[in-house]
Amino acid sequence: MYKILIQDKCKCFLNSNLNGSFEFSSKDDAIFKAIEIKNIMNKTFCKKHNFQIQEMFNNLVIKFYKDEPLSSCCGNGCCM
Repeated sequence: MYKILIQDKCKCFLNSNLNGSFEFSSKDDAIFKAIEIKNIMNKTFCKKHNFQIQEMFNNLVIKFYKDEPLSSCCGNGCCM
């Protein structure tokens, strides 16, 4: 079994008619559907996030990466 999981369920996802998980017997079918869902999310949601697919064992996880804030800065502009 191959699963598609939505890791980061933003407000746009919660307001959409998309389901949070899918199961497939074929890896190719799962990849095709994951790409389709990712493209829908990137094209129709508010565009605050860029969704990507990450393969983890038999799971395809759709998520967005959050920019980590800098914890410290020396002030000379190299952190920008």
